[in-house]
Amino acid sequence: MRAIVHDSYGTAPEDVLRLEEVDKPTIADGEVLVRVRAASVDRGTWHVMAGLPYPIRVAGFGLRKPKYLNPGRSLAGTVEAVGQEVTGFQPGDEVFGICAGSFAEYVALRPDKLASMPSNLSFDQAAAVPISGLTALQAVRDHGAIEAGQKVLIVGASGGVGSFAVQIAKAYGAEVSGVCSTAKVDLVQALGADHVIDYTREDFADGQHRYDVILDIGGNRRLSHLRRVLTPRGRLVIVGGETEGRWLGGTDRQVRAQVLSLFVSQKLGTFVSSENAADLTALGQLIEAGQIKSVIDRTYPLSDVATAIRHLIDGQARGKIVITV
Repeated sequence: MRAIVHDSYGTAPEDVLRLEEVDKPTIADGEVLVRVRAASVDRGTWHVMAGLPYPIRVAGFGLRKPKYLNPGRSLAGTVEAVGQEVTGFQPGDEVFGICAGSFAEYVALRPDKLASMPSNLSFDQAAAVPISGLTALQAVRDHGAIEAGQKVLIVGASGGVGSFAVQIAKAYGAEVSGVCSTAKVDLVQALGADHVIDYTREDFADGQHRYDVILDIGGNRRLSHLRRVLTPRGRLVIVGGETEGRWLGGTDRQVRAQVLSLFVSQKLGTFVSSENAADLTALGQLIEAGQIKSVIDRTYPLSDVATAIRHLIDGQARGKIVITV
């Protein structure tokens, strides 16, 4: 089968990713073999590819060299075969989910990270959902604890996670303000945001407005700036906001937020998303109900994965980048 191969860490995708013919994976009794139709790219793709910041290697992606075939993790496709212990799936089922090495024609994965594909999505649209959609859902529902009528600020509203977060927060009945650049204002408006703040023209942290919940997905503002536009008992959820640090990569701000939260009335923190089939199914239900949709910036063939990742890190993507297989 054709697959992207990644056997050394590096920050330039052109240098460390290549398309090769490799053996088709075999499955264990508790695994599912999926014929991949589409995969997607997110910030985590770059981190896994680069092995940065260094703690990601300790987290299971390989200390000195990559552990998995390639850095792809989201997919949509068709079940090819199931192991003897697998229930709930059978050959021919259309599915979407999370795995290791999705930039390939076939992958073997655990069924607890797989769900039936929403009936109203194409494979490309479904592949855009898993990693970014799960992160957005858990940020809104679990960590932001967003409720109807609350005022919510989403920093980085036009990216992969942000585009889902705007829609999910609206589905939960919030009044949503999205922060993005000039070129992406129209997109955030189309997603349903009640207010759009162009950060090149307006400072969302000027203190003129206060929010019950802030989801900081794409910013790097000081905690003091974010706190001054948060209500006295509001919640700040740091989902992103990266630096080029090789050891911390912006996680130092997240740690400071969690420590500070112990001493103030506001709830400040972060989280690591849980990859699970139940939340994939919950996302599928929201999609089938017409409450959220995938926003695809552009698609690339499997042979152009390096180009797709380069487009992502250049910061110009509006929504998700998808790889067709």
